[in-house]
Amino acid sequence: MASNDSLKTRRELTVGDKTYAYYSLAAAEEAGLSGVSRLPVSMKVLLENLLRNEDGKSVGPDDLKAVAAWLENKGQTEHEISFRPARVLMQDFTGVPAVVDLAAMRDAMTQLGGDPEKINPLNPVDLVIDHSVMVDHFGTAKSFAENVEVEYQRNLERYRFLRWGSSAFNNFRVVPPGTGICHQVNLEYLAQAVWTLDDAGATIAYPDTVVGTDSHTTMINGLAVLGWGVGGIEAEAAMLGQPIPMLIPEVIGFRLTGKLPEGATATDLVLTVTQMLRKKGVVGKFV
Repeated sequence: MASNDSLKTRRELTVGDKTYAYYSLAAAEEAGLSGVSRLPVSMKVLLENLLRNEDGKSVGPDDLKAVAAWLENKGQTEHEISFRPARVLMQDFTGVPAVVDLAAMRDAMTQLGGDPEKINPLNPVDLVIDHSVMVDHFGTAKSFAENVEVEYQRNLERYRFLRWGSSAFNNFRVVPPGTGICHQVNLEYLAQAVWTLDDAGATIAYPDTVVGTDSHTTMINGLAVLGWGVGGIEAEAAMLGQPIPMLIPEVIGFRLTGKLPEGATATDLVLTVTQMLRKKGVVGKFV
């Protein structure tokens, strides 16, 4: 989707023999969005998202100004923006109903005399099958393979349906059972630092962002990829190219210094940090 680019921030970058278009935050600051260079990285990613998706309807100049004013307002604002993630991550527990909905939409399209092949996710979707794991065999070298075999037997109908979905829909991939938990797969295989999109003859480069149907989706932040967990309805909306409405968030900084005392483990540290953040109150905020 082409941006209105009211601030004229679109620039070009040549890497080797390939030229990419991108939306420049430096250009946005030069165009009047003062203080952009001092925003937290997470807010810069949100601002780029708005610049790239400015359509005059879901995203307009006032939204750009509201994000740029984040420092001035000390993160306190009730302004709502529309965020469009680069991709969606699902696991099989919540992903199967989403694929059922897509299949139902294809049936409805057929009944209306339309082309069912037009019903596809507009944003890339990865569904990782990892929530059906049960341990029946253990303690031997064959345990893993035996557990996977039993898992296939128990979930044969569901897995056949997902296999069909992976070949029937565009922008939809299924990671098979036995590969790993969705967050591990997301970190090691699915995440990209930069995505590209062909638009009107140009290749647009933009940061990787993701929403997932699991609260642990935020693990991907460790790779500097902005992401968090959402509900199934929000995930399906994002699949179909709809923006996710959200308030411009506060950003809570947390600085660790020193070293762990003897006898303390990384788990102790994580639990302590979690307790401190819960006392502070960080629901709906970026940390």
